[in-house]
Amino acid sequence: MNKSSVGKKGEDQAVQFLAAKGFHIIERNYHSPFGEIDVIGLDGDVLVFAEVKTWSSFGLEQLEQGINKRKQKRIIETAKYFLAMHRKYMSMAMRFDVVFISSEGITHLLSAFTEDHV
Repeated sequence: MNKSSVGKKGEDQAVQFLAAKGFHIIERNYHSPFGEIDVIGLDGDVLVFAEVKTWSSFGLEQLEQGINKRKQKRIIETAKYFLAMHRKYMSMAMRFDVVFISSEGITHLLSAFTEDHV
């Protein structure tokens, strides 16, 4: 399986996982001039921007390497772009989650990073 098909399969698993937790998925693979967000959804009344990482050979310990400050900044800028294009979500609380898929299973890190720490 090549890297993009592994990533797509992981994103599919993450979407199923989040939907089973009650999330309403709004967008997948949302692109902006700044980057991409894997999944955008609603967790109750909270707008969630989720990055999905599918790794077979790395563990949760290496997650910071995969979602470094530069990647976080691109996700945040893309989230701002999304909000500018979809103003109905502007007044909602929001958070940035990470869904980590590995051979060990699925780990959902709520509020994995914030704009204040980038």
